[in-house]
Amino acid sequence: MADADLMDKLVSLAKRRGYVFQSSEIYGGTGSVWDYGPLGVELKRNIKDRWWSSMVHERDDIEGLDAAILMHPRVWEASGHVDGFTDPLVECTNCHRRFRADLPEVEGGQCPVCGTKEAFTEPRMFNLMFKTFMGPVEDSSATVYIRPETAQGIYVNFLNVQGASRQKVPFGIAQIGKAFRNEITPGNFIFRTREFEQAEMQFFVKPGDDEEWFERWMQIRMQWHKDLGIRADKLRFHEHGSDELAHYAKKAFDIEYEFPFGWKEFEGIHNRTDYDLSRHQEFSGKRLEYIDAPTNERFIPYVIETSMGVDRTALVVLADAYREEEIEGETRVVLALNPSLAPTKAAVFPLVKKDGMPEIAQKLSEDLRAAAIPSFYDQSGAIGRRYRRQDEVGTPWCVTVDGETVENGTVTVRDRDSLEQVRISGDQVVSWIRERLA
Repeated sequence: MADADLMDKLVSLAKRRGYVFQSSEIYGGTGSVWDYGPLGVELKRNIKDRWWSSMVHERDDIEGLDAAILMHPRVWEASGHVDGFTDPLVECTNCHRRFRADLPEVEGGQCPVCGTKEAFTEPRMFNLMFKTFMGPVEDSSATVYIRPETAQGIYVNFLNVQGASRQKVPFGIAQIGKAFRNEITPGNFIFRTREFEQAEMQFFVKPGDDEEWFERWMQIRMQWHKDLGIRADKLRFHEHGSDELAHYAKKAFDIEYEFPFGWKEFEGIHNRTDYDLSRHQEFSGKRLEYIDAPTNERFIPYVIETSMGVDRTALVVLADAYREEEIEGETRVVLALNPSLAPTKAAVFPLVKKDGMPEIAQKLSEDLRAAAIPSFYDQSGAIGRRYRRQDEVGTPWCVTVDGETVENGTVTVRDRDSLEQVRISGDQVVSWIRERLA
C-alpha cells in the first residue's frame, strides 16, 4: 500500500467510524483543529491513562499536577517564549498564502499552492503564542497568553509540589494538558495542530547526576512505546545536533516513528539543565533552590524532561495498527490495536433475532459494561458483516450468542487478530476478557 493511500484511508476511517472529525465541519471547518469522536476520545483516554499509570501510580518518585492554562505573563518572559518562540514567516505575493520559510518546499522559492516562482516576501519572525486579554479592558496591561506548552506550570510549582509531597531530589512532576500554538503551516492530519495535548514529566535531579538519569529515561520511554505494541522497526532515536538544540538544552533526543509521510518526532527527552528554575528565580525574585536536608547543601536542580504529544501518539497507534488482509478473496480492514488501548473491548451479537438470543446478548453486554469493560451490542446485518465492522474499529473480541447458548449457556468468542473462535460459558466472559486485559 502506498504511503499516501494509507494516510487517506486512515483519515477516511477516522471520520467514518467516529475516531476524529474536523472541528466545526458544518461551517467549513477550522484549520488544523480536530474533534475526537466516540471512539477517538476513548483511544486518547486509554493512552493518557496508561501514561499516567506508568508515570505516577506505579512510581513513588513522581507526583501529579494539573496547572492552569492561563498564567502570569511574566512566566512566558522568563521562559523565553515572548522573545524567542518564533518561526520565520513568508507570504506568497500572488495567492497570499503564508508559510514557514524553513520548509523544504518553500526554500526552493516556488509557492507550493499556486506554483508562482520567486514570489515570496522577505522572511519575518512570527510569534506562535496565542494572545488574549484578562479582565474588561483590552490593552497591553491586560495581555495574557494561552500556554504553548505545559512544562512551565510544573516549574513554577516546583517548590509547592516538593513541599506538599515531601519528595526528595531526585523526583518528578507529571502533567497532562492542552497547549496551543498558532502554527503557520500545520498539517498531516492530527500530527501538527494548533490545539493539542501533551503528557509531560519533569524529573528534578542533582547537578552531576543528570546524564545518568537522561540515559535512564531514554530507555524507559522507548520501552513504554514498544509495550504499547508499536513495531520496533518503526521506532528510532534521533539525537539533536548542535544546530538543532534548543537554547535551554544540554542534550536532546527525539523518539521518532516512521509515518507514511516520513520519520517524525512524537516524544522528546531533553536535559534542560537548571535553565528553567534559574530563569523563574531571576524573574520572580523567589528562591527556587532545593535544600538537601542531610548535608544542608543548596542547589537549583537540573531537569530531565520527557514530553509526549498525546495526539501524535494516537496517530502512531492508529497508523501502526492499520492492516489490510485478504480473507477468502475479500479484503478485511483491521485496526490491530493493543487490547488495552482499544476503545471497545468486546462486541456482543445474537446470531439471529429470535429464540431469546437478543435478550441473552443484551444482558451479557450489560454485564460487561457493569464490570467496566466497554462493550458494543449489534444485531444488525449478517454475522460476517458485523465481524468486519468491529475489525475495522479495532475491537479485540466478538462474542456471539447462538442456538447452543440457549441450550447449554456457552457462547463463541472470536479473536480479532487470529480469527480463532473458542466456546466458553457465558458467565465466564467477563473474567475471560479481564484476564487478557491484565
